[in-house]
Amino acid sequence: MFASFSAWSARGRGSARLAAGALVSGLVAATALAGAGTAVADSDGTAPGHGGAAATLGGLKTYGEAVIRGAAGDQRVSAGLFEMSVEGGGMLQTYCVDIQTPTQKDAKYHETAWSGTSLGTNKDAGRIRWILQNSYPQVNDLAALAEKAGVRGRLTEQDAAAGTQVAIWRYSDDVDVDAVDPQAEQLADYLEKNARGQAEPKASLTLDPPAVSGRPGERIGPVTVRTDARSVTLSPPADATTTGVRIVDRDGEPVTTAADGGKVYFEVPEDAAADTAELIAQASTTVPVGRAFASDSRSQTQILAGSSESTVSATATATWALEGAIPALSARANCAKGGVDVTVTNRDDEPFTFELTGAEYTVAGGASRTVTVPLSEDQPYDFTVEGPDGFERRFTGMLDCRTRAAETGTTTQTLTGPSPTALAAPATDTNLAETGASGATPWIAGTAIGLVVLGGAGLVVARRRQTPPGA
Repeated sequence: MFASFSAWSARGRGSARLAAGALVSGLVAATALAGAGTAVADSDGTAPGHGGAAATLGGLKTYGEAVIRGAAGDQRVSAGLFEMSVEGGGMLQTYCVDIQTPTQKDAKYHETAWSGTSLGTNKDAGRIRWILQNSYPQVNDLAALAEKAGVRGRLTEQDAAAGTQVAIWRYSDDVDVDAVDPQAEQLADYLEKNARGQAEPKASLTLDPPAVSGRPGERIGPVTVRTDARSVTLSPPADATTTGVRIVDRDGEPVTTAADGGKVYFEVPEDAAADTAELIAQASTTVPVGRAFASDSRSQTQILAGSSESTVSATATATWALEGAIPALSARANCAKGGVDVTVTNRDDEPFTFELTGAEYTVAGGASRTVTVPLSEDQPYDFTVEGPDGFERRFTGMLDCRTRAAETGTTTQTLTGPSPTALAAPATDTNLAETGASGATPWIAGTAIGLVVLGGAGLVVARRRQTPPGA
């Protein structure tokens, strides 16, 4: 199974990209309008937006063992590749980039930019991508990998996965960690020493901007398609037949597909009442190696190591009104600033004034403004943008910008057994292993060290890995 999966994911070896599939994944959209000139959002909160793949964590599938070196002693963890199933079709293989945070069974993940995770502030994030591109499963000829890395002895899939994960942890979590198997440790040392910085990969699919606004009787936009898929399917608003809203190109011709860089518009009838409409973009592609995957369930952040052909999607929303303010709102996590960026674009001629977390801001006509809302790490947030005439837009979610070790200054907590912590009910699948902490208690066969409970009883890092020569 893993040999064929690895072959799917070999983007650098000329694998073809295919187009198909259907999945809706939320990007933050503009505020709905209820009556001319008045914007009122629904009462439910909206999380900062994402585009790309959405997936459910299956568990740790190919792995070996590693040892965390700490002042209070050594702790063993499982180290290797996770599998995630993509909503709408597809499979992903990922490594962990937050060793101390537990995985949650069946946690929902979404593709996101590095800036929305701990990778955004990690100067070595590019080295992690190099490791991913130059090791297993991207390199699935294990004999060739072993020879290049100077590994003495046979390198198994478990060794390759463990060694790759250990090398990643040394850069993602700054922990003193070694692989138990000698072959895996030799691979980890080679990858750590030779890793070089590489650029962040682009998203598999986004719509930019995710929210636009304008007046009835005009084409509202443009919205630009950004993707590595060969073709993207564009679905018009669900009620398009009754509202008359169309998705068109710059010449006003209806469009149902687009390619990377394509620009599309919402064409709104001149007599349309104030309202909002949503465009859904869908495609199928292999998600770029190195893309981050985050979860709002406090399950450890993952980084993509391999992808089959997978469903990806994004949404964009248009808002219009005959008169008054017609702001378009979007939001995105900004870990460099420790908060969420709220961007307000004002298409009206008159200034638009809004209140956010107790402060007042004004956006000039035809301009946009971004306000960063500072938030607490790993804590749920809930804030609302308020404007004149009952304008409201609520945002909810949770910021996860730092690894647990960076927060506490301690080393990792270890796993106990093969079942990640259940989200809603006790786990029944005893065939899934994990890295990081867990609330589960069964033992993994061959693993002798149990869980150190998450909290204040962390271990002080004994020594930090030195930056490789030539950095």
